[in-house]
Amino acid sequence: MLQTVAVAIATVAGVGRFPVAPGTAGSLVAVPLLPALAGLYGGSPLGYVVVVTGIVLTGIWSAGVAEDVLGGADHSRIVIDEVSGMVTAGIFLPGTWAAAALAFVLFRILDVLKPFPAGLIDGRVHGGLGVVGDDLVAGVYAGLLGRAVLAVV
Repeated sequence: MLQTVAVAIATVAGVGRFPVAPGTAGSLVAVPLLPALAGLYGGSPLGYVVVVTGIVLTGIWSAGVAEDVLGGADHSRIVIDEVSGMVTAGIFLPGTWAAAALAFVLFRILDVLKPFPAGLIDGRVHGGLGVVGDDLVAGVYAGLLGRAVLAVV
């Protein structure tokens, strides 16, 4: 039963089964979370960080279990890591749809490029932390870069 719950979380209720680019699909699922979470906490960074921490810790646990169940390290059906990375980006951004869209684009680029130390984490850290860790780095970079872009435009 616990494994079933973990896989459901790790695949974000089956979004990870999307036939083309499941990571992009997982990232898209997270887009509405950015303005929703910001609105829920009235712009309070502390409230947002608490929720993001819960998502990330749940993601690490579920990704680790799902790797064993699905039979592969960082299995393509696991997309909770993309959700974790996207909501991490939202920590640095205003809770607007425009900022969420920008975060999506930047996050996808950075998730593919895996700038340091994301590539190192992806290659050397095993289990759920390895699955989610590189996406957290991409999320931080996407959030900071998005903040810089929004400050200029």
